[in-house]
Amino acid sequence: VQLQASGGGLVQAGGSLRLSCAASGSTLSKYSMGWFRQAPGKEREFVSAIRWSGGITYYADSVKGRFTISRDNAKNTVTLQMNSLKPEDTAVYHCAAGTPILSYVGKQEGYRYWGQGTQVTVSS
Repeated sequence: VQLQASGGGLVQAGGSLRLSCAASGSTLSKYSMGWFRQAPGKEREFVSAIRWSGGITYYADSVKGRFTISRDNAKNTVTLQMNSLKPEDTAVYHCAAGTPILSYVGKQEGYRYWGQGTQVTVSS
């Protein structure tokens, strides 16, 4: 599975961005999909995830209520809608695919396939 994230950019605080993750090489429908981010000098951290059916979603506390994850298995894409962005959301955002058990949904080890990141910069 090859993953390609896109949609990053520079936005002012309070603004919105929509990230997309497109897959090739295999269907995404059998995988859970996750978004992680890494800010300069910090560890990569979990942002959000969605189960293969799309019916169950997970969010880090820091983004809950502001970000929304969704997927379109027919189009082999996953989207992260980010609203009310804050400067602390600045990071490289990576999408990932895997079959994590519940306790690994928020951990990098739960995902087998990773895409190159897309930079999100939020100015104050």
